[in-house]
Amino acid sequence: MTQHTHHDTGNRTGPATANQRPQPARELPITRTSWVNWIWFAGAMMILLGMFNVIQGLVALLNDQYYVVGPSGLLVFDITGWGWVQLGLGAAAVTAGLCLFTGAMWARVVAVGLAAVNAVAQMAFLAANPVWCTIVIALDILVIWAVVVHGKEVKVEQW
Repeated sequence: MTQHTHHDTGNRTGPATANQRPQPARELPITRTSWVNWIWFAGAMMILLGMFNVIQGLVALLNDQYYVVGPSGLLVFDITGWGWVQLGLGAAAVTAGLCLFTGAMWARVVAVGLAAVNAVAQMAFLAANPVWCTIVIALDILVIWAVVVHGKEVKVEQW
């Protein structure tokens, strides 16, 4: 009785041998759904909220008598100091909103961080403008939700 060994030289579909390296798993392509519109909304809102913050900051810097503050004052700063904070947050928010349209992960992280900081910062300005600050806080929360839940759908393929 003789033994015959058959060597297969074709493509092998079984487990990898010592000479073959396993191929890395491929990521499935991200499909865009209608939920991607929430990211466009978040980007647009970041730009708009940033412009509002810039305007509030400029008003506070140029006319510190414009905002009426109760006897307890602002939580952290005087009006001029708060103007600089608003101006800086606003410029950063406009930039983050523009970058959010690229779908880049860093832009999403920065947008969420800035929206969270802006929501908390509005608490310090609540004494001077309670209705507007409440609206801005609600919009910041909506931006955070949109970016966290649907941010990955906007990712653009790198070329």
